Amino acid sequence: MNHLTAMSLLGVCLAGASLAAPGAAAAQQAGSAGGAAPLNTLTPEERAAGWRLLFDGKTTAGWRGWKMDSMPSGWQVVDGTLKRVKPAADIITKDKFRNFELSLEWNIAKNGNSGIFYRASEDDNAIYWSAPEMQVLDDVGHPDGQSRLTAAGADYGLYPSPAGVVKGPGQWNQVRLVVNGNHVEHWLNGVKVVEYELGSPDWEAKVKASKFASHAHYGRNAEGYIGLQEHEYPVAFRNIKIRVLP
Repeated sequence: MNHLTAMSLLGVCLAGASLAAPGAAAAQQAGSAGGAAPLNTLTPEERAAGWRLLFDGKTTAGWRGWKMDSMPSGWQVVDGTLKRVKPAADIITKDKFRNFELSLEWNIAKNGNSGIFYRASEDDNAIYWSAPEMQVLDDVGHPDGQSRLTAAGADYGLYPSPAGVVKGPGQWNQVRLVVNGNHVEHWLNGVKVVEYELGSPDWEAKVKASKFASHAHYGRNAEGYIGLQEHEYPVAFRNIKIRVLP
C-alpha cells in the first residue's frame, strides 16, 4: 500500500502453476492442477461446507467500485481472471461479511503492488483508513518489500510476514484469510504468515503508533466489504471463494 508514484510497468504473465490451499482448509481447493476443481468453480465438498464463489471467471457480477454503483472499466475479466488492466479504482464486494474464511489466488506484475482488504467501509476518503489489508506485492521489485511490515502477506503496517514465502511476479500465490470475531489469520502458499487479535492491547499499541491512529473506523468494523486494491500496477485474481463462519 505504498503510495509512491509508480513507473510504467510490464503486464502480468498469467501463466503459472496453481497452488493448493493449506490442509486446515481442505474443502477450499484452488487451481486446476493435480485433479483439483476447474478454475473459478466449487467442488461438491466445498458446496457442502458452505463455500460460495465471489468471482465466476466470466463476469464482474457481485463487485463494484469503492463508493461507486458500478465496476470501474480498468478492471476486466481476462482469461478467467479478475484483472486490473488500466487505471481504475479499488473494488469491493456488493455484500458485506462479518466472520468468514476467504480463499483466492493472485498474480502481480514485476515491481507490482496491490492488496486484499477486509471489513471495509465507505465512511472515510480511502478504503485503507477503515480496512486492514493483506499486502499483495513483488517483494523483490517494489520498495515496500524492503520492510517485512509492508511485504507480501503482511497486515500492512502493523504485523510483518516472514521472508521466503511469496512467489515472484508472473506466478500464482494462494491466499487463505480467516477473520472470525477479533481473530485474524493470513495464510500465504500454505504458510500461516500473520496472526493477530483485533482490539488486543498489542493491536491497539500498534495502531496508535501507525498512520491509522487518527482514523476511528480502522479495524473496528464488525462487518464490511472484501476489497481488492487498484495501485497503478497490473494484478490478476482468480478462484475467489468465501465461506461465512458462525
